[in-house]
Amino acid sequence: MSNTLFLPNYTAGTTAYEQVPDICCPYGTKAVVIGGKTGMQKARAILSAAVAASELEIIDFIWFGGNVTHDNINKLCSNKSVKSADMIFAVGGGKALDTAKATADKLSKPVFTFPTIASNCAPVTSLCIIYNNDGSFGEFYFGRRPARHAFINTTIIANAPLMYLRAGIGDALSKQYEADFNSRRFNLDHENELGLQISRNCSALLLKYGIQALTAAMAHTVSAPFEQTILTIIVNTGLVSLLVNNSYNSSMAHAVYIARTQLPRCERHMHGEIVAYGVLFLLTLDNAIEQRNSVYAFNKKAGLPLCLKDIDVNDNALEKFTAIIAKDKYISYAPYSVNQQNIKKAIDALEKYHQSQNNNII
Repeated sequence: MSNTLFLPNYTAGTTAYEQVPDICCPYGTKAVVIGGKTGMQKARAILSAAVAASELEIIDFIWFGGNVTHDNINKLCSNKSVKSADMIFAVGGGKALDTAKATADKLSKPVFTFPTIASNCAPVTSLCIIYNNDGSFGEFYFGRRPARHAFINTTIIANAPLMYLRAGIGDALSKQYEADFNSRRFNLDHENELGLQISRNCSALLLKYGIQALTAAMAHTVSAPFEQTILTIIVNTGLVSLLVNNSYNSSMAHAVYIARTQLPRCERHMHGEIVAYGVLFLLTLDNAIEQRNSVYAFNKKAGLPLCLKDIDVNDNALEKFTAIIAKDKYISYAPYSVNQQNIKKAIDALEKYHQSQNNNII
C-alpha cells in the first residue's frame, strides 16, 4: 500500500509571468485561457507578452461562466478550443480558478493558475467548491492533483479591489483554528501532522502583517508585509488544504459559511467575510476567549465582520441558520459534542461581547 501526494509549485513576484514559457512549454504548445472577465482583462496583455517570443500559443480566452457549477464546467469541457488545447491557463479569482481546475481535471489536461486577487487558496489546491445553479453551496470536488504551477503576479494583485484581499485574510484566518479543532482528538499520520504544523503559523502571520498589507494594497504598493500576507493566503493555506484530511480541514467557520448560503442575500457577502465571522464563532464555541478577543480586535481594524448583523443574519433567520450549522457533515469530528443548543449559546455570547465593545471600524 502506498500514498501519492502532489504538492504545489509557484512563482511569486512582480515579474512572475516571465517564467511561463520555461515552465509551461514542456506540456505542449497550445494553451487556452479560462477565467473571469475582469481577471482576464488585467492579465491578458502581460500574459500575452510573456509567451510572445516562445513556442507557446494562447489559442483563446474564454469566460468561465460566472459561477462554479456543473453546467458551466460541462460547457467548457465541450468547448472546441478547450478540447484542442494542450493545457489550460486559469486566470482570475477563486470561482474562475475552481471552474477551470475542475474542467482540466475532467479532461485530464494540465492546468496552470494565474490568480489576479488573493481571496483564497484556490490557485494551489486541488479542492474546488461547486455551487448549485441558485448560488447555494453544492459540493466539494477534489481534483486528482493541484495545478502544475501557480504564477502569482504581485503587481496585479496589489491593484485589485481591496475587498478581495480583506476577504482572503478572513478566509485564511480559519485554517489554523479549524484544523486544530477537528483534529484535536485524533492520532494523526505524517501527512496530516505536517499540514497541521503548517497551519499553526497561518493566523500568526496574518495577525502580524495583515493590517500593513491592507494599507499597502490601498496604495497599490507591493511591500514585504503585503507579500507575506498574500503568500500566506494562497500558499500556506493551500498546503494545509492539500495535506490535511478535509474532515479536519473544514470545521465550524466554514459550517457558518455553508449555512449562510442557504439564507437570502448571501451574494452581498464574500466567502472570506462570512468565514471571518465563523472564526469568531468557533473560538467562542471552543472557549478560546483570549484568541477570540485578539481576532475580534484584528477583524475590527481590518473591517471584517464582528457580529450577525455584519453578515445579514437577523433574529428571524437565526433558528434556520443554527439548525444548518448543527447538521454540518464534519461536525462529528469536533473534539466534543456540538449541537444547536451550544451553537446558539456561542452565538449569543459573541453578540454580547460585540455589544460590550466600541464598534467603530478603524
